[in-house]
Amino acid sequence: MKLVEKIKEAVDFIRTKYDGEVELGLILGSGLGHLAEEIKNPVAIPSHEIPHFPRSTVEGHEGLFILGELEGKKVATMKGRIHYYEGYSMKDITFPVRVFRALGAKILVVTNACGGINNNFDPGDIMVIRDHVNFMGDNPLMGPNDPELGVRFLDMSDAYNKDLADMAVNIGLELEIPLREGVYLAISGPCYETMAEIEMIRKMGADAVGMSTVPETIVARHGKMKVLGISCVTDVIHKKGGGISHEEVLAVAEKTRPKFQALVKECIRRIKL
Repeated sequence: MKLVEKIKEAVDFIRTKYDGEVELGLILGSGLGHLAEEIKNPVAIPSHEIPHFPRSTVEGHEGLFILGELEGKKVATMKGRIHYYEGYSMKDITFPVRVFRALGAKILVVTNACGGINNNFDPGDIMVIRDHVNFMGDNPLMGPNDPELGVRFLDMSDAYNKDLADMAVNIGLELEIPLREGVYLAISGPCYETMAEIEMIRKMGADAVGMSTVPETIVARHGKMKVLGISCVTDVIHKKGGGISHEEVLAVAEKTRPKFQALVKECIRRIKL
């Protein structure tokens, strides 16, 4: 079955549950899913019930597709994302973004928990993503290209919309939430990085590292969606010394939640469609 046909089946199913419009897609990363609880008049669909949707298998990723209104915008939300390291293909993990676009979303707000690489970063920092490095060894656009979905050779020089990123930085100043800005590098995972890999990533020019976001951003741009990326820095292992666990990541994300949610909500409120 062609990808466009799978997208149509998923959209048709969702439309049996929700017949409102969708203006914005939102992906909530590790430990950041509580924002979905503030969606008004929510319609929550277990994502595995939607045709062709993969099932999330990671703690902190509930696996719900939620539609409704948030800060005056009609949103479709992935509460918990699917990761490449779970064994799915790149096309599988980015399928929700294709569905966002087919439902009408013109903007993607994507969030994640990440590791700090920049020596100036500390756990609990929030970083506005200005650019990324795809170090995952794969790309969701590999294989035959369907012109209904986007161009064969995609220009990624404007992966993260400058105006949206500038807006987020200004909102941070207004809310007195200190923000970092930088480059996010994606690896496949699920292993955290060795110390040698951290040093390599720093030399490559990245400020943060994680296991998501880049594939979704590529597919969003393929569909001509504008992207705003925001990361929660949950660990800075080269400063800390010793290891890191997923439980620690979730704990820092939870501690950072109030300011993270305040920032994302205000960004969504001010986004001009």
